[in-house]
Amino acid sequence: MNYRHAFHAGNHADLLKHALFDAALGQLTQKAKPLVVVDAFAGSGLYDLRLDERADRTGEWRGGVARLWEHRIDELAGPLGPFLQRLQSWNPIDAEFRWYPGSPLLALAGMRRDDKLLAVEKHPEEHERLAQRLAEDPRGRVYQEDGWTALTSFLPPTPRRGIVLIDPPFEVPNEFERLTKALASGLRRWATGVFALWYPIKAGFDLGAWEASLTNAVGEAPLLNMALNVAPSGEAGLVGSGLAVANPPFGFDQDAAAIGAHLETLLAQPGAAGFRLARLRERL
Repeated sequence: MNYRHAFHAGNHADLLKHALFDAALGQLTQKAKPLVVVDAFAGSGLYDLRLDERADRTGEWRGGVARLWEHRIDELAGPLGPFLQRLQSWNPIDAEFRWYPGSPLLALAGMRRDDKLLAVEKHPEEHERLAQRLAEDPRGRVYQEDGWTALTSFLPPTPRRGIVLIDPPFEVPNEFERLTKALASGLRRWATGVFALWYPIKAGFDLGAWEASLTNAVGEAPLLNMALNVAPSGEAGLVGSGLAVANPPFGFDQDAAAIGAHLETLLAQPGAAGFRLARLRERL
């Protein structure tokens, strides 16, 4: 695995994934019972968008978090406010944006004292950086393993309440198939767990077929799918991304609709399909 998230940190796909993940975690922490977060492809945890030449080389963050940061004062009062407050932990409100937190640090920022994070990262250098960043927080445990393998060995976790984030690098052609299989397998092991699956949207992507595969994988579990297209569908490269959530927390669908609508306004180019939320399987 050669994937390095620094090339893409803070882009439009990260904003959708992390804002929705933060909202789901926020709903889960409304109840007093402790929970566990399983981050299957955790990365290095924190990204320097100003000085890391990989982030500068692609410049993807300028079409993502930089646009959100431009409107930060107005957005603090809206549905993106809680996520912006997370970002302010690393970036003063009156300064240029520099540090983008990955999902492990975002999770810890939203967790409570008795909650637990299991962060998995296979790449040796990324794992070492993440381990250093989480070393002083007793809630976080870092594992150098393959994320797909961890989704078998780590489930069900203790406590049996929480959320799993699965966002593979999509370096191989069968990642969509592996994603649905991991979802079905994970729900068999942990039927009450919340599963959040990120996926890329490129030219020719068949959203209907993908949603049918997801629906088949979850069985009777409730399922939401959120997709944000920021560029016209015929363009090359990443035109959008999505997050499918099985067993979504109560109230999350309303948060997701509001967050997606604001991200569409901030990020979508003319001619892009924008944001769509589909309730693929309702709660029984």
